[in-house]
Amino acid sequence: MVTSSPILHRDDPNREQLVGHIKVTREDWLNMARDALVTEGVESVKILPLANRMGVSRSSFYWYFENRDDLLDALLIEWEERNTAKIVAHCELPGDGINEAICNFFNCFLDPRHFDRGLDFAIREWARRDPNLRLRIDAADEIRIEAVTAMFARHGYEPDEADARARILYFMQLGYHALDIREHIDTRLSRVSGYLLGFTGRKPDADLVAQFQRNVLRLIPT
Repeated sequence: MVTSSPILHRDDPNREQLVGHIKVTREDWLNMARDALVTEGVESVKILPLANRMGVSRSSFYWYFENRDDLLDALLIEWEERNTAKIVAHCELPGDGINEAICNFFNCFLDPRHFDRGLDFAIREWARRDPNLRLRIDAADEIRIEAVTAMFARHGYEPDEADARARILYFMQLGYHALDIREHIDTRLSRVSGYLLGFTGRKPDADLVAQFQRNVLRLIPT
């Protein structure tokens, strides 16, 4: 059951006031649809229930979308732009050595503005019953793995090793979220140096590890 809803544009004091008869925006529809998808599954992403949650008539939906399929496709485009593209961008960031590059990779997953974990796995769950979406998931995973592989290659790894290490790193990261691992932040941070050594085969610099740990504490509430 949905226990909370995204803040609508009209209810956000930091946003410009809506004018005329506009009560909700396209962004509001997307945010509410994303929330329904993540919390209840794709079957709950329906026009009338979403309209009721926002206190508007369903006719306002058609100012922004042609139909429900158009809304669902917009969610998928957002997922690709928000999650897949951000992973690729973080893999392409400059780094002084492979361990710093991997810290850049991890930073993407630490910040929900870059990677929406709930959205990623809600779409994967949706794809279990949609073969066409499964193909889209597979294509996105391949793009992500190629980016991680290229990251290893830039730091001197041979193609086969770069590919293997990229897959280990990427699938571990997704599995960590999928299993909903719950450990104290101090425990997690104590393993950073060992993780980096395991992923790269190269001992990380202590200053790099300390800097990454500080970044984690800044982004994750303790």
